[in-house]
Amino acid sequence: MMSELIKVGMADYKVGHNPASLISYGLGSCVGIALYDPISKLGGLAHIMLPDSTQARSTENPAKFADTALPLMLEDLIKMGAAKTRIIAKIAGGAQMFTFTNATDIMRVGERNAEAVRVVLKKLDIRILAEDTGGNYGRTVELKLENGIFRVKTIDKGEKEL
Repeated sequence: MMSELIKVGMADYKVGHNPASLISYGLGSCVGIALYDPISKLGGLAHIMLPDSTQARSTENPAKFADTALPLMLEDLIKMGAAKTRIIAKIAGGAQMFTFTNATDIMRVGERNAEAVRVVLKKLDIRILAEDTGGNYGRTVELKLENGIFRVKTIDKGEKEL
């Protein structure tokens, strides 16, 4: 049986079940967060752009922010039958895509995104099993719902499985 490939766009999240895979292309400073329940084989992938909805002028898209996307995605997974106690997280992205001679905090979006994701997951009491963050290169991430493998592909650094 062919497994369905569910595409997750920027500032979006999707949930699904085995045998589908969730994929998000071109994470730069954005962070891809995979949540996975290994028993029910349910999982979700979020592609967040910004750390914190409280700092934003416009918050009509909750999937854009770490603090709003993750609780929503978790809720959807639990509604589908995932058990919160079994859900683990894997994260990738949060790159510093451009080099500034005197980068201020506001320019370090990637780092701030990754940090915000860690804080939110800790609040939700979800363990991060693996991460591949930082650097100065983009990533494409894919979560395989049959086994929870989180594949991270880069243009020039090859691919790894988390």
